[in-house]
Amino acid sequence: MRVRSPFPSRPSQRRHLAAPLAAVLMLPSFATVAAPPAVAVVQSPPLAPIQRALASPPGAKLEALPAVLAPVPNHDASLSLDIRLTDGRIFNPATGRYDHVRLRSYVPEGQAADPDTPFVAPTIAVLPGETVRIKLNNRLEPQPGCTPPNINTPHCFNSTNLHSHGLWVSPAGNSDNVLLTIRPNVSFEYEYNLPATHPAGTFWYHPHLHGSTALQVASGMAGALIVRGARVPTPQRNGDIDTLLRGADGQPFRERVVLLQQVPYACRDANGKIKTNPDGTWACGPDDVGEITDYGDQLGFGTWAPSGRYTSINGDILPRFDGAVAGRIERWRNLHAGIRDTIRLQFVPMRASANPLSLREAVDHAKWIGQNCVGDPLPQWEIATDGLTHAQIIRKTGVVLQPGYRSDSLMVFPAAGDYCVIDASVPASGSVSSDAESRRLLGTVRVAPGDAVGGDIGAYLQRQLVEAAGRWMPDDVKTRVVADLMADLRTGAFVPHAQITDGELTPGSGQKVEFDISGTPTQFMVNGKPYDPATYRDLVLGNVEEWTITSAAASHPFHIHVNPFEIVKVLDAQGNDLSLPGSPDPDYAGMKGTWKDTIFVKKGLRVIVRTRYERYIGEYVLHCHILDHEDQGMMQNVRVLLPDGQGGALVGGHGGHGSH
Repeated sequence: MRVRSPFPSRPSQRRHLAAPLAAVLMLPSFATVAAPPAVAVVQSPPLAPIQRALASPPGAKLEALPAVLAPVPNHDASLSLDIRLTDGRIFNPATGRYDHVRLRSYVPEGQAADPDTPFVAPTIAVLPGETVRIKLNNRLEPQPGCTPPNINTPHCFNSTNLHSHGLWVSPAGNSDNVLLTIRPNVSFEYEYNLPATHPAGTFWYHPHLHGSTALQVASGMAGALIVRGARVPTPQRNGDIDTLLRGADGQPFRERVVLLQQVPYACRDANGKIKTNPDGTWACGPDDVGEITDYGDQLGFGTWAPSGRYTSINGDILPRFDGAVAGRIERWRNLHAGIRDTIRLQFVPMRASANPLSLREAVDHAKWIGQNCVGDPLPQWEIATDGLTHAQIIRKTGVVLQPGYRSDSLMVFPAAGDYCVIDASVPASGSVSSDAESRRLLGTVRVAPGDAVGGDIGAYLQRQLVEAAGRWMPDDVKTRVVADLMADLRTGAFVPHAQITDGELTPGSGQKVEFDISGTPTQFMVNGKPYDPATYRDLVLGNVEEWTITSAAASHPFHIHVNPFEIVKVLDAQGNDLSLPGSPDPDYAGMKGTWKDTIFVKKGLRVIVRTRYERYIGEYVLHCHILDHEDQGMMQNVRVLLPDGQGGALVGGHGGHGSH
């Protein structure tokens, strides 16, 4: 018997808080233009319709799990996704109407795309120990002869593959193999065997074919991949923080999946030039269709801010989060699934009479926020980054999200009312664009009356978590968990990876990575060389190494597949460790000792991390997560080899020694 998890129909759930639109959007003819819309209410991305064998009762959703799971005879979880060119619309605050767009999208096979946000991919929810099968059906148009002489020239925009970003799975065969190519009219089934010890957390999926990655992700081809956790801690092993985050009724805290994306669509004139407004921002007329077709003028440095486009939340522009209640703890799973824009997420009380739709050109944002978003930013209590639970909850007033980052935070809104969701200003040194970024409004939160918190929100949160531990933790670990929470919100019983000590490091080992942009024509490089698919960085299974990562030109997010890393220190030119709690640099403060798979490397700093090469051999990549940099050569192949028993590695199984 196969049980089908339900897939919510987002069109029937989507709500707007005003009179119906004056015109009906008829796609794909685009003959009419929607009237100025009301504020869109944020909907969670749809839940992927995963097929499971006896995994749950008929009609059950894998959104929240009980503390104890029954044995599952068959651990397969299957999903089929089409990649299609879909017609939709994106609200443009500068004109007060929707722009029509045609974008590449993930859509569950056999289902219609959501006409409002067809490019928002479904959330995939899975369990440790499952075999997750994702069949990818490439329905895009063929592009014969699309491979250029230089592989680091963007190309073959309709060819693709799939990357499970952050998952600890094999990189080989039909698992998380980003070296595969899936051409149009080809279907291929990926198989991810999640180990039973896989961390529960927030991960994501997106294309990763060298040459087309950035254009496809910019089109919206990205979705949340959540590993649910139901393992309570024991005296012998740590558990999942999901088992703690429950209210008095036993239900999980309210959860919000927040997918942040930049979709740089453009409309072109008869000569192929991007249409612009008098101020230089990009324009689309009522009968135009916005598309993403070119790297040079849509994805490169210096294109996002002048475009006048907005970061979307779950496919909507300037939407409102509903359903929050004063004093009620919520879990926000924030994912930067875009290609541009450094986001510094803040929540600030909003003046009651403010109207977010009064915003027009981006130059008005700072003034509007200053007039309408008043008071200090609310604290956010970060419990995990990149899907990996912290040893201590970190208090932040602004969560910095670089491309590829995820941050799980607990939020408590202290009183009823509306709150601004702000992308706060960022200096040029902290921006992926290398330009200073001004404050922008992302959306709002409406909070209903509840148990208002008049005092210290941190003390209130601590009491609530201690009470949850008292209710839900087993007796043999309850005392430990409560004591940890009372000691500065420590969560050591839920950490998935042990700290790497000096004594664990493999003697004589170490790795260095330097990002660079130089040359004429411009080359994007790792360690002085652009990407070469025939060249590898060889590592040895079982080794534990320290890496030093730097950037010689601009700043870049470093990402490596398969094995995550522990942040050891981030050193400035004077040798100061910016990863310590209380550091003046918000990009790194409190990061020391945390685990990640993506880290922003500022020019002039040395980022030092440690990692274990565990379980898996095979080939994968490290790269800059400014994805157009990766497509143009800022990537390197990595190969994990079996040890040869003599301090080296077996290359090809014939006893050769790989460099390491």
